[in-house]
Amino acid sequence: MESLTDIQSMLDQTFAGISLLQFATVFLVLFFSLLLKRVIAHLFTKVIFKAAQKTSGTLDDMLVMSMNKPVEFLILILGIYISVEVLQLPTEPTDIDKIARNFVSVLLTFNISWFCFNAVGLLERWLAHWAGRTESTLDDQLVPFIRKSLRIFIVIMALLMLVQNLGYSISGLLASLGLGGLAVALAAKDSLSNIFGSLMILFDRPFLIGDWIKAGDMEGTVDEIGFRSTRIRTFAKTQITVPNSVLMNMSIDNYSRMPKRRIKLTVGLTYATKPAQMRSAVDSIKQMLREHPAIDQEFFLVNFTDFGSSSLDIMVYCFTTSTIWTEYLAAREDICLKIMDLLEQQGLEIAFPSQTLYLQQDAAEASKYPSKKD
Repeated sequence: MESLTDIQSMLDQTFAGISLLQFATVFLVLFFSLLLKRVIAHLFTKVIFKAAQKTSGTLDDMLVMSMNKPVEFLILILGIYISVEVLQLPTEPTDIDKIARNFVSVLLTFNISWFCFNAVGLLERWLAHWAGRTESTLDDQLVPFIRKSLRIFIVIMALLMLVQNLGYSISGLLASLGLGGLAVALAAKDSLSNIFGSLMILFDRPFLIGDWIKAGDMEGTVDEIGFRSTRIRTFAKTQITVPNSVLMNMSIDNYSRMPKRRIKLTVGLTYATKPAQMRSAVDSIKQMLREHPAIDQEFFLVNFTDFGSSSLDIMVYCFTTSTIWTEYLAAREDICLKIMDLLEQQGLEIAFPSQTLYLQQDAAEASKYPSKKD
């Protein structure tokens, strides 16, 4: 009995107003909290996540991944909260108990915001799946825009709640935002114009992600349409970042929206070509285009158009049915080779830049220089 009395008296001893029994209880609570945290982590890894992987969908996998770390951290926050309740911290001379409770509130707010931030990815996957069922591409462009907007909103709300939990009033902060709104708007007018530019791109849709565009001296495929800027991947594999406000004020040539691609050639024949041969050459090229599988039959032109400086010019104007770059080049190459074959069969020659020099001498001038005879 005396030993129990001694242990009881030892546990009743206090330090800074807190007994050893309270310290021991807090130690056990934190120990079991960390132990439970490890058990929860093992449960998620070995049981819950593997069970989610067996399903056909991926949303449950993302939900488990979003919840994993926040749930583990919640166990630790719960242990800290119980420890604060057990310690019964003093309120004088400084309100340590209030500071500790505010600290727990800050951790809880951070944990909830952490889960919401991760859950935005789950919402994005669901919206992308839903958008994939529609024919419109506008919703496909809005999905990353919504994701970024929600995450920025979550971060801002988390910061305001953290300030509130620390004991500061946010009403004055919100009121000051009204007074300083004009100054902020003036300072951030470029950023705001870029945001409005991104909205105009999303709704006006001059281009989409993956489109091949040319704007000014910039040419390439669109990698990403962001809040502030649009990223363009050039054919040299470099990336150009263009502010949306600048891009919306430029003339944009969208090559990806071509229904067909144009071939425009000028075939020059030598001046030795006879009219009948010219007519035959034009007719044979027209017939070749009519029979070519890669040429759109809706419209094409083949005409003898000009007496050039060193050639008789035939204009060949047509369109390929494919807009794919490699298929277009293959069709253009085949057209050029077939034209060469046709001209060769008809005994015609393709002209090249040349000049003819004519020498003329007057008879009176020639008589002054009689020719020598052997």
